[in-house]
Amino acid sequence: MQSLSPYGIQAMLKEGHKHLSGLDEAVLKNIDACKELSAITRTSLGPNGMNKMVINHLDKLFVTNDAATIVNELEVQHPAAKILVLAARAQQEEIGDGANLVISFAGELLEMAEGLIRMGLHPSEIISGYNKAINKIVEILDELVEQGSDSMDVRNKDEVVLRMRAAVASKQFGLEDILCQLIADACIQVCPKNPANFNVDNVRVAKLVGGGLHNSTVVRGMVLKNDAVGSIKRAEKAKIAVFVGGIDTSATETKGTVLIHSAEQLENYAKTEEAKVEELIKAVADSGAKVIVSGAAVGDMALHFCERYKLMVLKISSKFELRRFCRTTGAVALLKLSQPNPDELGYADFISVEELGGVRVTVVKNEEGGNSVATVVLRGSTDSILDDLERAVDDGVNTYKAMCRDSRIIPGAAASEIELAKKLKEFSLKETGLDQYAIAKFSESFEMIPRTLSENAGLNAMEIISSLYAEHASGKTKVGIDLENGICKDVTEMKIWDLYVTKYFALKYAADAASTVLRVDQIIMAKPAGGPRRGDPPAGMDED
Repeated sequence: MQSLSPYGIQAMLKEGHKHLSGLDEAVLKNIDACKELSAITRTSLGPNGMNKMVINHLDKLFVTNDAATIVNELEVQHPAAKILVLAARAQQEEIGDGANLVISFAGELLEMAEGLIRMGLHPSEIISGYNKAINKIVEILDELVEQGSDSMDVRNKDEVVLRMRAAVASKQFGLEDILCQLIADACIQVCPKNPANFNVDNVRVAKLVGGGLHNSTVVRGMVLKNDAVGSIKRAEKAKIAVFVGGIDTSATETKGTVLIHSAEQLENYAKTEEAKVEELIKAVADSGAKVIVSGAAVGDMALHFCERYKLMVLKISSKFELRRFCRTTGAVALLKLSQPNPDELGYADFISVEELGGVRVTVVKNEEGGNSVATVVLRGSTDSILDDLERAVDDGVNTYKAMCRDSRIIPGAAASEIELAKKLKEFSLKETGLDQYAIAKFSESFEMIPRTLSENAGLNAMEIISSLYAEHASGKTKVGIDLENGICKDVTEMKIWDLYVTKYFALKYAADAASTVLRVDQIIMAKPAGGPRRGDPPAGMDED
């Protein structure tokens, strides 16, 4: 009996495709996937956020509460949840902090939208309401900005630390005071004349296992985690030659056979090789270089002549590190060992091998020129702790970059969110039409932040939220949660401030991501491309 021929959309598309449409199959399934993702990151929100243990496809272990790292390593497959991941990534690249807020808030918005859809609202009405809400939020956020915070001296350490504390505390609660001092020092050292041109890459992190965070320091310059090759360990006001291909006798492209008849010829053969290496090293020394940096192996004979000509030799095997070294010193990396031109040489004020916590490191300091680099040397007991500290430093540096562009601050510790919820609720009551339900739900979504902060700290969320609303209703707009004592308190006393741009972009990206997910009403998945599987006979050959 012949199989029934497909009809409708089945007939239009290739065999093996999947087609999901309608509210139940497409919209609500998408919302479910996004809710799952936001449930994962939500417990990591805030200073008391829990850590996640993620093991990626390369078997590398991550123990962190940094949402950007978690979602990057999770390798999310679901297309709707991927939209949230992309929004978090955009936030991470734009500001460098607030990725968790984007995912958690977008998940909450979608959960609220699900309730509205089940009530009978159409997704397009919800999207329209959400768009009105986000426009209103931008207006309210401008009113919440602290007076006088729009102008700041980015080289004033106290002002920098004030704006950076909340971002660092959300990653390393309890250590923010020590870390903020280190990060602020490093950032101020490398801040160019025009702060808007601040480059995040100029603040490096060197992680050395051992000691504790109180042993951490800031070094003006680069810290290379290896010793100098040879016996010369120090050079001052040195010109530097950088060779990518290593410092060794170069093997020829062609192979040849040398026939040697006597011992004298053998001796001469060895001597010519020596003479050639010496000639090359002497040429480098004559160019005025005091330091040679190699990107690959350093031969014994070449090292011997470097010692003779009093050249300090460094080996940097990572090409990224080598590139950074060239940027710090202004050197041009040469491919082959040859005499460098004067303009290809780099310069450093001071290069020396020092011992930091039992590890020999090479410190390259360069006070001159605007290409200076500062390195935060972090100390800690395990690699996982150091990795997490590095993420906190990274967040701090990114926050510094953001405040160089826009230094406005708004109250932190969920004070802004409650004020936004209150004002947005009032706005929704003035609206007519079905949009008002979506705007009201948007304002309810803000409660997720104080609720999550309280739950993660083990406090009674309902009690905290109701007392926050009561304080804000009486006109105290700067009252937030004091998580340590479990009470509501003025943020000016606690010194918890969030950057305006972080909050602005996080809420905008979250609302955009939620709207994008709600706009989808059909999912059509093509049949996966079926390439030849392992073990299949090659094309055109039949199996016997």
